[in-house]
Amino acid sequence: MIRTGEQYRESIRDGRAVYVNGEKVRDVPTHPMFRPLVDIRARIYDMAHDPAHAEVMTVTQDGQVNAVGNALPYTQDDWWAKRRATDEVLNTVGGIVTRVGDETVGEMWSLHDGADVLAEIDPQFARNIERHIHEVLRGDPFHVSANTDPKGDRSKAPQDQDPDMLLHVVKETDAGIVVRGAKYETAAAYANQAFTKPTIANWGSESMSDYAVGFICDLGSPGLKFICRTGFAGRAPAEDYPLANKFDEVDTIVIFDNVLIPWENVLFYRHTRAATFIRATLHRYSAFAFVQRNLKLADMMIGAALFNARQTGLEKQQAVQEKLSQLAVYREGINAHLTASIALGERSPSGLMMPNQSLLYTGRVLACSQLHEMMHIARELCGGQICVTPDAASFRHPETAPWMEKYYSINDDWVAEDRRKLLAFARDMLNSDYAGHRLTFQLFAQAPPFAHLAAVYRNFDWDGPLAFVKDAAGLSDRVLGGRTLTPDDSGVTKWSDPKTRNAAE
Repeated sequence: MIRTGEQYRESIRDGRAVYVNGEKVRDVPTHPMFRPLVDIRARIYDMAHDPAHAEVMTVTQDGQVNAVGNALPYTQDDWWAKRRATDEVLNTVGGIVTRVGDETVGEMWSLHDGADVLAEIDPQFARNIERHIHEVLRGDPFHVSANTDPKGDRSKAPQDQDPDMLLHVVKETDAGIVVRGAKYETAAAYANQAFTKPTIANWGSESMSDYAVGFICDLGSPGLKFICRTGFAGRAPAEDYPLANKFDEVDTIVIFDNVLIPWENVLFYRHTRAATFIRATLHRYSAFAFVQRNLKLADMMIGAALFNARQTGLEKQQAVQEKLSQLAVYREGINAHLTASIALGERSPSGLMMPNQSLLYTGRVLACSQLHEMMHIARELCGGQICVTPDAASFRHPETAPWMEKYYSINDDWVAEDRRKLLAFARDMLNSDYAGHRLTFQLFAQAPPFAHLAAVYRNFDWDGPLAFVKDAAGLSDRVLGGRTLTPDDSGVTKWSDPKTRNAAE
């Protein structure tokens, strides 16, 4: 059953060792750098109990009410429900958060698809996966994922340097495995558990490696240390930096200092084949929520830019309309990929409904690779005032307020206070430390750009273009090397041809 916000807050008061800004945190839920996101996460839990939101935020399965984000997807309708729930959250909190649980639990469903591969290694691993997927449904933890290691010198194998540069198993016991190393993870300091898996790296062996390990980590486990980057919340007044003070998801390096992972939490271990499979399929579901966040960011940029153009009377200029149209094209490109990935969904090896993989991954490349250009366009449209406008205190001080009122009021519709709020919002979204952090985060959060393109390469249907050119150019069958090509777009054909549509559904 879905927890309440207060139950979530109490669940992270487990004595964990959290450090930020040179201090050890006494109480994570009330610490000023963590509290804004803890409050948002708690609000998401409470939305499931609120009659105004419950219908969108929950689903009833086998007589139990579960969070939509945690529910396994079997149909296109399941994906529409997930999309609606995410929009409901972001609209309600008034901004963008990435680590709210719905994007990371999707990585567990990739394990569900790989159960056969893992069962060949150890049948217990497959059973562990099934159990944890259903425990997420029943227990509704704040579930995140731990991925990136410090890595060290990437030209060397892990055994040829400090072995802790990559998380690895140092000992097996009757109770489980003992691991050492470190992982970076956003929101780990205020989450309940993490799917911890190997990074993209040289594991030191082609077949067996202590670095090829994946498990569910209880983030209250003894031996964990959470060393966080300094948060943006509280650095400056919220009136001047409304996004940084509310939506900064604090990133953490999680130190595993001989941490025991019970055998029932181990999902795969030692076999590099399993680790490679998991890395290759990791984002087949979770990329959807990640890309959907970019759609909402595009809406924020369009809204800020368009309001700015309208309040200064520039919207009618052709040059301004062209730039606004570029933002709209970016936004609708993301929207089209998300929508089409549901409409042309695919059956996974375990029978789940996956978003169309080629469309989803190409949408991710579009959303991330063009984000910096779109931010620059939005910055141009908002103008230089986002970097020169005085702070909110200047609009309040009795000696300066009249001047601010005089020079920032345009007409009865746009008075100084509304203009100040708009410019502060745009500045924090486009120009602040927080804005730079978010841009880099979106570029690398699920994988670096080359890995995004590698996912496209693995999932694009190359047969259609090859078959078309072979026939159009009159090439012989010899060029196929004995292969048989599937003509046309297989994803479209599956859903448009009545003969194959039932199987796709």
